[in-house]
Amino acid sequence: MQNTSGPAPGTARAAETRDRIVDAATDCIRRWGIRRVSMNDVAQQAGVSRRTVYLHFADREALVLAVLIGVSERMVAAVEPLVRAKPTLADQIAEAAVHVHAMGPGELQLGLGLRPGESEDATMLLAHSERVLTAWHGFWVPFVEEARVRGEVREDVAVERATDWIMRMLISLVTVPARSFDADDPDEVRRFVAEFITRGFAP
Repeated sequence: MQNTSGPAPGTARAAETRDRIVDAATDCIRRWGIRRVSMNDVAQQAGVSRRTVYLHFADREALVLAVLIGVSERMVAAVEPLVRAKPTLADQIAEAAVHVHAMGPGELQLGLGLRPGESEDATMLLAHSERVLTAWHGFWVPFVEEARVRGEVREDVAVERATDWIMRMLISLVTVPARSFDADDPDEVRRFVAEFITRGFAP
């Protein structure tokens, strides 16, 4: 009897090719940046035809987004235990803000911080991805719910709206230059978050 428990050979090969293209795109973005990378560059780096790249990604933006999504998922995995270790929602949001701000261009390992505007471009691409937004919102839901149980936030706080607010504030903390505090000082970021960002959730 034929074994059908695993993926079909064609599907497995397609997945391997897609992964190779994403890896090649990552290397090319490190070298040229997200604004200059081309489908031709990626095809040559991956050792496939340009047509093969387009079979997997509709356009350059879709390919760049695939690279950024992978980086984002690794970043969330790295930040989660650091956030989880903090005792209050304000501390948790502040910890995320501190680490995302610090890791942004560096942890992306794509050299975006060396090219003006590219970190912001990357953040905005991610912020418009339904997959990324769903993951980011899902990340914060249990933290808000646990804070409600602890009495840190109002009993009637709308969790979905709260997570939406948290994500909007984190994106702005990463992309908008700070004027009233030092965004590179973790303690100042934590004070800013506690003073403003979570106060609206309080009982």
